[in-house]
Amino acid sequence: MELAERFLLDALAYLECALGVVCFVLLKLRGSPYGRYASPGSGFGLPARAAWAVQELPSLALPLLACAGAGAPAERLNRWPNCILLAMFLVHYAQRIAIILFIHTWACELCGLVTVTPSNVVSCLGSALWLTGMLVNIHSDHVLRNLRKPGETGYKIPRGGLFEYISAANYFGEVVEWCGYALASWSIQGWAFAVFTFCVLFTRAQQHHNPWGHKELDTTE
Repeated sequence: MELAERFLLDALAYLECALGVVCFVLLKLRGSPYGRYASPGSGFGLPARAAWAVQELPSLALPLLACAGAGAPAERLNRWPNCILLAMFLVHYAQRIAIILFIHTWACELCGLVTVTPSNVVSCLGSALWLTGMLVNIHSDHVLRNLRKPGETGYKIPRGGLFEYISAANYFGEVVEWCGYALASWSIQGWAFAVFTFCVLFTRAQQHHNPWGHKELDTTE
């Protein structure tokens, strides 16, 4: 990787960390005005699937487009650690898109491929943590999808799995997943992604945990 490119990617990573802190502060002050917390003044609305696709699809499509072209991205894929890290990134977003298209009935990050190979131990630990977080996220999404029977409306408090211990097990799983990815990649870009994810999802999870956030929920078993 050329020095100028590395400098640019590092600068973008630090910028993402800074934006994560800004988002954290703003979301703590204003909350996350979407979903159950949306109000008439929150902004224009989109159908759930369309909104989810706008959020998730670029993170799957842009890395694929970058790798499909010639040049540095293709050259970096000659290193197997880069292939594994890219696969981990794409698997996450492919799973999210699959939920949109085939499972959910409700509901860009720059991918800088690293060229520094982490130690085998750290890489394996990070990969295991990523897989653990992803499985938690998938199971938690399954619980959320099956909260309501056909024809039911309103919100219910999820039960089962890690929902017995924390209010937003799906967000917890995603944070763990990206922390594992950051550990496996051992790069500032990976850690910036994890920090930004934490800053955004932690505030949303707190909003769920707050009893006032559940004021519209059906708390019956």
